[in-house]
This record gives sequence, C-alpha cells and structure tokens, in this order.
Amino acid sequence: MRRLIGVVALGFVTCMGVFAQATAEMSGTVKDQTGAVLPGAEIKATQTETRIERTTISNETGSYVLPNLALGPYRVEVALPGFRTFVQTGVVLQVNSRPVVNAVLEVGQVSEQVEVQANAAMVETRSVGVGQVMENARILELPLNGRQAAELITLSGAAVQITTTGNRSFAGTPIISAAGGLGYGAAYSLDGIFHMDPYDGQSQPLPFPDALQEFKVESSGLSAQNGRASSVNAVTKSGTNSLHGDLFEFVRNDLFNATTYFAAVDPVTGKKVHSTLKRNQFGGTLGGAIVKNRLFFFGGYQGTTIRQDHQNLKQYLPTAAMLAGDWTAFASPACNAGRHINLGAPFVANRVDPSQFSRAAFNIAAKLPKTSDPCGLITFGQITKENDGQYVGKVDFQRNAKDSMFGRYVATLANIKHPYDIDSSNILNTSGKGFDNIAQGYTFGDTYLIGANMVNAYRLSVSRVNVQRTAASFFAPRDVGINV
Repeated sequence: MRRLIGVVALGFVTCMGVFAQATAEMSGTVKDQTGAVLPGAEIKATQTETRIERTTISNETGSYVLPNLALGPYRVEVALPGFRTFVQTGVVLQVNSRPVVNAVLEVGQVSEQVEVQANAAMVETRSVGVGQVMENARILELPLNGRQAAELITLSGAAVQITTTGNRSFAGTPIISAAGGLGYGAAYSLDGIFHMDPYDGQSQPLPFPDALQEFKVESSGLSAQNGRASSVNAVTKSGTNSLHGDLFEFVRNDLFNATTYFAAVDPVTGKKVHSTLKRNQFGGTLGGAIVKNRLFFFGGYQGTTIRQDHQNLKQYLPTAAMLAGDWTAFASPACNAGRHINLGAPFVANRVDPSQFSRAAFNIAAKLPKTSDPCGLITFGQITKENDGQYVGKVDFQRNAKDSMFGRYVATLANIKHPYDIDSSNILNTSGKGFDNIAQGYTFGDTYLIGANMVNAYRLSVSRVNVQRTAASFFAPRDVGINV
C-alpha cells in the first residue's frame, strides 16, 4: 500500500508541470458513400519523415481518435474489407493541433486505393482556444534581431514585448504581455514540459532558430491544462530518416556602417570616432537516423561573440593642482557652468593645505588615471568581451509499435568578462560587471499505447538556472593604508 501511495504521489508531483504535451491529435469519422458510418475500419497514420506508424479502429459510431502524435507530415490510410482503401496525404500536424480527417470509403477491393491530397490547412474543430503557430520556415526566414526566437511571439497578435529580463536572472529574454496579461502571466513549455525560470516567472532561453521546430502562442479560450492567462508551447527539432543540417554565420560590424552624425570627434585627428562593435553568430545543426525508422538524433550549436570598445564614459578626477592644494581652477566658472564657487571657511582663496588630506585618499588617487583637463574631466571606455553559446541535443526512440521515447538537453551559456580583467591599467574599470551564467534543461518523455483508445504520456524534466556575477580583484584597504 505504501508503495502504491508513493507511486501515485510521484506521478502527481512529476505531472503537475505538464500542461501541454507538445504533440498533436487526429480524429475523424469513417463513412461509406451513402453517409452510413463504418465501425471496425483500421486507421493507420504514418509520419512520412520517420516512417513511425500509429493505428486504431473506428468505434461503433465510425469515429476514431489518434492522440499524442508526433508533429510533422502524415499519410493516413483507412481500410475495411469490402471497400477500397482510402489514402490521404499532405496532412501536417502542428503543435497542439487537433485536425479532423474524415474518410469516405467506396465499395471495392482493399487492394484498390482512393488517394486524396490535403495540402490545405486542416480545420480545427475540437478546441475553442485562440492561437497561432509559428512554423520553422517563418522562424528562419523572418528578419530577427540577434536571432532571439522569442521575439516572434509578438507576431501572433494580441502580444507586445514589455522589456527584457535583467541581470538578476538570465539576461536578455523578452518579457511578453499576451492578451493584456501581465509580463509573468504567460506559461512557457518546451517539448511538453515547463521551461521557465522560477526566479522571475519568465521563460528560460528557447532554442536558437535552426534548432526550433515551431511554437504555438495561445492567448484566449484556453483549456485547464494551460494554467495561465496565455501559453507558448515550443518544440525542439528531431531527426528523421534522411540526414539534414545546416551551417550559418551572421556578422554585424560597425565598419560596414556609415558613421553617425553625432559621433564623437577625435581631438588629435579631427575625424569622427567610429563605433567598434563586432558581433558574430555562428553554428550549425545535424539530424538523422541512427537506426532507420526507430532511432533518431538531432544536435545543434550556436555561438555568439561580441567585442566592443565604448569610449563614452566620463568621470571627474583630482588633478595634480588639486592634490597640491590648489582648487582655484576647479572652482572657476569654466568648470562650473559659468558660476564661480568658493570652498568656504576655513579654506582661503580656494586653497587647502595638502597635509590635511587623508593619506589613504592620496594613495588611492595615485592609482587613478592622470588627466590634463583643469576641471579633472576624463573620458574613457570599458571593453566588452562576451562569449555566449547554446547546445541542443535530442534523441527519439521508437522502442516498438506501442512505446516511443525521447530525451532532450538544452544548455545556454553567457560569459561576460569583467572590464577590469580585460584592462587592469585603469582602476575605473572596477565599476563594471562580469557574468558567468548557465541555464540547463533535461527532459525525458515516454508515450505508451495501452490500447486503441488509451494512451499514457509521461514527461520528466530537470531545469537549472545559475547566474554568477564576477567582480574585479584589485587593491585591498590595507594596501592604501586603511586599517580594516
């Protein structure tokens, strides 16, 4: 009894996060030419890219349902002794779709076939939810800044991007408001399991476009399995019987652009300073069959490197005259927007006895950059050196006619070097930030056909988001004479 309770509890806990299986369903009715229903007909749906088959039998009302089907193109065959075999091709199943494929059988031999091409979109009749599918062709071909696939959610209608996640979580993920909901009101799934960061209620990074099969955005009329105001259900690509893949590189370099009108001017050459942004995104995918019709693989990698030297930071530092006690230039109208100021008593004529300065302050000032500007102004830059990457891997296994499994792993990395680690000659670079982040998702799924009308679908996932801020290592208080 305890074991039974434990199994039930485990199933409840592990299934709480499963609100959409990232699969599809096909249903319909089998009739003859007179409109009479035909029970006992065998319906076989074959995924044409993997040759994986699912079969069922029409019931006493001639109806059938094939739930939890993998996505992709299908060939549907309906056969019954005494009738010609009905064949319909071009049926494409998308994420969470439930198309109806009705069959009309003609009298004849089973060896004879009546083939129907179904290139038009299937009509959704079993769900009242309002949603839109973003298929792989549009994900790859639409203009996409930074190859951030989540930005395409806004094309579904009734969705706007509010902002992006900050540095306390995995930075740069779009925060979407769908159908007027709050930014954290959308539920994200990948391959039928939660794909969210519990820290801020936002999505973990989705796979890059070449590794993302499709996603569906549903914003109203949702069923209870969605659990939130809106949902985004995404699916990772899978391998097929044919070997397929691609290589890519996208380059963004400011040397290709015209200099902006308001760009800074180099005081030595008199020429406008060109920005130094260099961004490269590169990678590839590969998918295929390890054992045809049974075992498939898919893998992909995308790397992103960003290099930029910002020359737009301004600071005011103590000048040599100020350290010598002469503050007259600093207090002059030239350094105070035309207004003359005085240090006030007990100082006279804007001069300070240097012996009154803190020795620790002197020691810190000695480590600062030198400036020739009488007001102490210095303009400097912090170098950006960022290396990001994403790994995606998936294996699908058709164990037998009743049991299919898959395993998927996705890892997203973001490494931003601290500016002081890049250039330690300028102590002002210690004000920058560095990051070493990783987001991981492991998912296992199993679909078992208990009978013609009963399917058990199981999903188990482990997610981990680790955000590490890196700090600069520079002088300690005792190094400048502070006894702490």
